[in-house]
Amino acid sequence: MKIFLVAGARPNFMKIAPIVRALKAQSDPQITQITRIEYKIVHTGQHYDYEMSQTFFDDLELPKPDFFLEVGSGSHAIQTAKMMIAFEEVCLHEKLDIVVVVGDVNSTVACSIVAKKLLIEVAHVEAGLRSFDLTMPEEINRIVTDSISDYFFVTEKSAIENLSKEGRPKQRIHFVGNVMIDNLFYQLKRLEGEKLSQFPTYELKKDLEKYIFLTLHRPSNVDSRETLLGIVEALKEISTEIPVVFPIHPRTKKMLDAFSIQLNKGMTLLEPLGFMESLFLWKDAVMVMTDSGGVQEETTALGVPCLTLRENTERPITVEMGTNTLAGNKKEDILTCFWQIIKNGKPGTTIPPKWDGKAAERIVDVLRAKSPS
Repeated sequence: MKIFLVAGARPNFMKIAPIVRALKAQSDPQITQITRIEYKIVHTGQHYDYEMSQTFFDDLELPKPDFFLEVGSGSHAIQTAKMMIAFEEVCLHEKLDIVVVVGDVNSTVACSIVAKKLLIEVAHVEAGLRSFDLTMPEEINRIVTDSISDYFFVTEKSAIENLSKEGRPKQRIHFVGNVMIDNLFYQLKRLEGEKLSQFPTYELKKDLEKYIFLTLHRPSNVDSRETLLGIVEALKEISTEIPVVFPIHPRTKKMLDAFSIQLNKGMTLLEPLGFMESLFLWKDAVMVMTDSGGVQEETTALGVPCLTLRENTERPITVEMGTNTLAGNKKEDILTCFWQIIKNGKPGTTIPPKWDGKAAERIVDVLRAKSPS
């Protein structure tokens, strides 16, 4: 069997890394040539900035991609169209059985459509997640991808329910767990053996008795001056109580400059971080504030309080079982939730089912079972 693993943005890299590790384990002599999976990595170039992609491949110990489509930036339509054209060219020259896509970015939906029209099966990792908010481009990507996928690898039970309601065949839905958590546990073990002083942020962390770790990048939060200003005003007030460490996304930096919005001294701006250094910081934070999806899951797994700057989440289990609180993006709501978490202290958490670091192994087992006999 021959498969493609498609990655285009930073979260994608984190999700394919455990699958690559599981595929590399095929040296087991019990795995026959018939059931062995040949894989190639396709990097669409959706995140084309070195700091936003190459360092992640280095951190995650991913090999150099077999194909780099170099699509770069553009509107959703332009970026998706460029990906489809470039990916089709690659697929036409390769004899493929399955294209594995992950998450909910433009790379996910673009490559799924191309594969399906070429009669190549599609496997979607993180299938079935829903925010039920069609103003989110990611929600549209999820729905479209799942509408044409052949194999659905899900992270939580709500995803099974969503896919069942949408009429997806039960035998195609596989509850495997969460590859983001696979990667998290793997990187935690690596972190234990690292010489931590090698990180540029080592001295910063050592000097801070306590701090909040912040990520902020979603267009709905940063592309509107009014919304971004409200978030920043809340952060300024919060940072007078607890310092905020903020590795800033290029998009957010661009919009702060465009809107002439100033931060204060309580907020320490950093360049984008690799996964290892980011984990080194946030795992010991008093709180993580984010508008990311994956961070909600990772903080749940480690029991770190998470304040999500969104009105909804496609990962409801992080609120139901974990440490996640939905705060929205209004100043007053953010501050109310912040003080509630500070008052209540670190909440108890239960690790969701199958978030045990073995999701990728289950995915590979399912794929191998589909190999022709």
